[in-house]
Amino acid sequence: MEHVAQFEALILPHLDAAYTLARYLLRDEHDAQDVVQDAALRAFKHFGGYRGGDARAWFLTIVRNCCHTWQRQRARRRVVPLSPEHDAAAIEPRATDASANERSDRAAIERAVAALPAEYREVIVLREVEGLSYAEISEVAGVPIGTVMSRLSRARQRLAFALGRTVKEAG
Repeated sequence: MEHVAQFEALILPHLDAAYTLARYLLRDEHDAQDVVQDAALRAFKHFGGYRGGDARAWFLTIVRNCCHTWQRQRARRRVVPLSPEHDAAAIEPRATDASANERSDRAAIERAVAALPAEYREVIVLREVEGLSYAEISEVAGVPIGTVMSRLSRARQRLAFALGRTVKEAG
């Protein structure tokens, strides 16, 4: 039971970060939920092999790997999901102009992030959304810190261009 308590204390606090990463990598909330659940089960199963260190980076690495596996499997199945705009239009009530503008801005940012190549999308989400350090991102993505910094720079430039801003404004 100590094993369970340790797992709960070290890994479960990072479920929100795991979902956020999976959501951005997979671009589908239901797939993200499934992948995080699968990643949590895998993490629990292999928790005996965890040797300490940054538990969040360890768990997010598992989530990232599960996302890549999910995408490969999905590519074989060729499932076509409904667009998020379609789902939102069917569910959301009318909003005020201010909240509509905010939602429009958020949607533009999400579209710009979603349009990034996967290696840029994952580092921008890990840094800007989850607040991981370069070293933590390096560990999660399995690339050197210099590569993380380069990918972040390129991701920010692409986002700035896509959103019609200068890089100085976007940073």
